[in-house]
Amino acid sequence: MTLTSDEKLADLDLDQLRQLVGLVEYDAAADPFPVTGWDAVVWAVGNATQTALFYQAVYGMELVAYSGPETGNRDHQAYVLRSGAVRFVLKGGVDPASEVMEHHRRHGDGIVDIALEVPDVDRCVDHARREGATIVEEPHDVTDEHGTVRMAAIATYGETRHTLVDRSRYDGPYLPGFVARSGVTPGPRIFQALDHVVGNVELGRMDQWVDFYNRIMGFTNMAEFVGEDIATEYSALMSKVVASGNHRVKFPLNEPAVGKKRSQIDEYLEFYGGPGAQHLALATNDILRTVDTLRARGVEFLSTPDSYYSDPALRARIGEVRVPIEELASRGILVDRDEDGYLLQIFTKPIGDRPTVFFELIERHGSLGFGAGNFQALFEAIEREQARRGNF
Repeated sequence: MTLTSDEKLADLDLDQLRQLVGLVEYDAAADPFPVTGWDAVVWAVGNATQTALFYQAVYGMELVAYSGPETGNRDHQAYVLRSGAVRFVLKGGVDPASEVMEHHRRHGDGIVDIALEVPDVDRCVDHARREGATIVEEPHDVTDEHGTVRMAAIATYGETRHTLVDRSRYDGPYLPGFVARSGVTPGPRIFQALDHVVGNVELGRMDQWVDFYNRIMGFTNMAEFVGEDIATEYSALMSKVVASGNHRVKFPLNEPAVGKKRSQIDEYLEFYGGPGAQHLALATNDILRTVDTLRARGVEFLSTPDSYYSDPALRARIGEVRVPIEELASRGILVDRDEDGYLLQIFTKPIGDRPTVFFELIERHGSLGFGAGNFQALFEAIEREQARRGNF
């Protein structure tokens, strides 16, 4: 199993990654579309300069590279930030005609590209083309004094794309066209890896996109949540999870289901203006410290009622975890156990003006799941926030 360039830079090893994100062994030689891991999450935002400062000051990310008018990029500014093996690229339009600015007008702050590191761009694109994928960028090289990066891109749900990146011949700060840049002095890492990215799609389209990832990218089906698995008294959704062979890249895909009221997926689709990435799960090895730090810096989390922690069925199901249940209750952290172990998780409120994108913080202890035992508590918390916004 190969480490990505970012994982190596973060001084992570495979044992740490197995705990952080739940890796499994697999044979890459038999994979028609081998994926090494995440490369970058690329955002279109309303003000990249301020957003970059926010992620440094609040989420503890380190500014490492920049592209903009000063580097010859007249269209937009782009700031590259890292935390452990997680890379964010924040783009904000400079030219009024910039597509970045137009994307933001349509969707608000959101994810335009979930880029993946692959060992062979051409092999992946050839397979994707044979299976009917839309190739939005043909394989090509970009080069500067730091070496050469091979890249291509395929379209996925909504206006989201997957850029495929081979940076094995490159040692620059990000990509050609970017220069090294530093910012706020980074403190201790708040999160170390990207666990999964959740996509919301229209009613009736989930199975189509599951098939896309199975057929085009060779992903396997990891989990399925339907019916009462993922419903409250008022709203419901359906979800299936696809994953790369080693489970390093995991995509839960959600669609709305009929309920008495509007689900969180319906709200997202309306305010985002179509399908897109709903939330990112950021893996940490100390969720208590992470939550304490973020809350002290002003981050708001979804609240969990006290009854969740006093429920005898929950206490019996989860058994012993690394911290007393009272410590979790004081912070609103959820806990779930499956046959492989347990996990701790908590969800922020939406991070922008529109009720669309948010973050999950997750700490895994053997569990390969997604907190299915917490779905009802989580969705009821989201519904309370929807009602406060008048969108329920």
